[in-house]
Amino acid sequence: MALTIASPRRGDARRARRLGKVLTSVVLVAASLAIAIPVVWVLVASLKQKGEFYGSPWTLPETAFWQNFADAFIDAEMGRYFLTSILVVSLALVLCLVISVPAAYALARFDFRGKAILETLLLGGLFVNVNYIVVPIFLMLIGWDRALRGMLPGGFFINNPVMLAVVYAATSIPFTVYLLATYLRTVPVVYQEAAVLDGASRLRIMVSVIIPMALPAINTAILFNFLSFWNDFIISLTLMPGENKTIQVGLLNLFTAQKAAADYGRLYAGMVIVMVPALILYALVQKRLLQGVSTAADK
Repeated sequence: MALTIASPRRGDARRARRLGKVLTSVVLVAASLAIAIPVVWVLVASLKQKGEFYGSPWTLPETAFWQNFADAFIDAEMGRYFLTSILVVSLALVLCLVISVPAAYALARFDFRGKAILETLLLGGLFVNVNYIVVPIFLMLIGWDRALRGMLPGGFFINNPVMLAVVYAATSIPFTVYLLATYLRTVPVVYQEAAVLDGASRLRIMVSVIIPMALPAINTAILFNFLSFWNDFIISLTLMPGENKTIQVGLLNLFTAQKAAADYGRLYAGMVIVMVPALILYALVQKRLLQGVSTAADK
């Protein structure tokens, strides 16, 4: 009767895998708690009344004091700042995708003169932090306003949400084109060739074949660009110094005012107003981030 003896090396490998899984789980749980605890704490604090902040910061509110959100949204003008940010971010995303999707399709599928130079310039744009060039952008826009002073005395390029959206879109194009072009190069060419055999034009191929197959990459670009635009502070503060502010600049004003008044409930309500759109977008997009090419191709 033959006896089977487990190899010591095989047993060590199993223990190492178990230990790796345990360490991975611990790290993931710790990272999740590090993110979730501050978010939950802010949500709870936003429902407290003014007097409840003088006790333990970890106690739950006696009753949900929704008036904090009304005060932040109306009295602190967070509602106006919120709508301005929604307008700017939405327009910036549309402009960015309208330009980046055809550009990425052309770079990934066609050969033309100057393609290598264009790709090099796009790669160079990835290493340019827009916060470092915001002052030259501001001076350029100021110069354009001075040139148009005779026709537009109030100015056009500064304190204009549309121009802020254009700046956001222009500075995010290199990243978006690079991301989409890299993804499209992994899509099998047979789908495009089949569409050509069916008589589809290049525009029809891009709209009906390439874009549906690139939805995972497009959703990723939307998520990253949204977070970048929504959380921006320096560019919006520089290009929109007037009364019409974005929500991040408005949150700073709310923080300064409510800290002096010791009305922390309204302050935390403003923070929740800032966080909610990003959480909602992530909840809507995250299920589509891992879609495969085959699923989109079947559609």
